[in-house]
Amino acid sequence: MELTPKDLSWRNVYKLMVGAVVPRPIAFVSTISDTGVLNLAAFSFFNAVCPQPFILSFAPMLRGEDGEKKDTLRNIERTGEFVVNAVTDRIVRPMNETAPEFPPEIDEFKVSGLTPEPSRRVRPPRVLESPVAMECKLLQIVNFGTQPGAGSLVLGEVVHMRIHDDVYEDGKILPDLLAPIGRMAGDEYIRTTDRFQLKRPILRV
Repeated sequence: MELTPKDLSWRNVYKLMVGAVVPRPIAFVSTISDTGVLNLAAFSFFNAVCPQPFILSFAPMLRGEDGEKKDTLRNIERTGEFVVNAVTDRIVRPMNETAPEFPPEIDEFKVSGLTPEPSRRVRPPRVLESPVAMECKLLQIVNFGTQPGAGSLVLGEVVHMRIHDDVYEDGKILPDLLAPIGRMAGDEYIRTTDRFQLKRPILRV
């Protein structure tokens, strides 16, 4: 099979992308509107960028129905702050409850039953039940279009972290105790319990 993305509809490209780029980590992003409404939404186009400064990225797509920005992106544009909460086995089902495109006045913390916890350095609250929360200040937003299927890249600097003691030891986060969840395509997720090690080769000259 040989394909040229520009020859396909964006929805068909999306299906190929989420099937090929797997598994994907999930950013459970909490924001607050300029009128004080809390928002909580999950994004699987998410990754780390660098440790110094500590920068994260995630990429919210425009809404497929009308090409409008999602509430998360609007809130970050207006406030310049957000929190990335880790998605674990414990909270994956409440996270899924936040997936519909709720109106801006709906607080997804209430929809999911998760608990907003005051952050230390930013206005948006953290998710109390998430064992790792990274409070971020906006660095840059790169927009890639205004039509349905387009999206934006959000870059934020982590200015504070909260890590539950039971997943932290000697400066490291313990993956077995964290129990992170990854995203596949469609309705499928993955548990990161089947892992193996490969020693990094030593360069011999």
